[in-house]
Amino acid sequence: MNTIPYIGRFAPTPSGPLHLGSLVAALGSFLDARAHGGRWLLRVEDVDSSRSRSDYIAAQMHSLHCHGLHHDGTVRVQSAHIADYLAALDCLRPHLYPCVCSRKHWHDGARMGALGSIYPGTCRGKVLTSLAPTDAAIRLRLPDTTVAFHDRLLGDCCFSLADNIGDPVLRRRDGDIAYALAVVIDDALQGVTDVVRGQDLVAATAIHLTLQSLLGLPQPRYLHLPLLLNPDGSKL
Repeated sequence: MNTIPYIGRFAPTPSGPLHLGSLVAALGSFLDARAHGGRWLLRVEDVDSSRSRSDYIAAQMHSLHCHGLHHDGTVRVQSAHIADYLAALDCLRPHLYPCVCSRKHWHDGARMGALGSIYPGTCRGKVLTSLAPTDAAIRLRLPDTTVAFHDRLLGDCCFSLADNIGDPVLRRRDGDIAYALAVVIDDALQGVTDVVRGQDLVAATAIHLTLQSLLGLPQPRYLHLPLLLNPDGSKL
């Protein structure tokens, strides 16, 4: 019997009004938390400075409240916790390398994987000597292994990090922390036990689990919900 209190969360990016697909994910995570007698936290994922606008934070919260989705506790705003992510980068230093490749430089002709084009590893042999801001991105050197996990809805999932994923960026060239690192640190610091989100993030879970393992962090349970689709099958 699981004796750890359930803690779920919803973590939208304030890049516009709350999207219908995001509302479905919010509803799913909210109902799962309440069904388990747990807490439902709200997080603002605004580390991507090119997409985030502060005026959308209140608007998104208002939309949630209008639909009866009221969060527990205080709201964690990622941009106020950059030090947490930089500390994690420092811990990961042996597994990181600088990457000066522009997306245009490597994207054409790259193999396709579960998350899109797979970075070919052009800069993989480089050594990261400093975390000070430069014109290089910082990538995680993923181990050549397979990550398997159980999804509460989809069942057993399995991804080869080399064949399906490729080395992800953890800090962009503009200095912004990448979602993959921020979400793992936030979930750990907030004590999240259950992540309920859309199925477009199933493959990304392999990266999140790898980071959790490297950092010695607890691994939440995952449930990936079906996406809202247009009649032609494209994402709404």
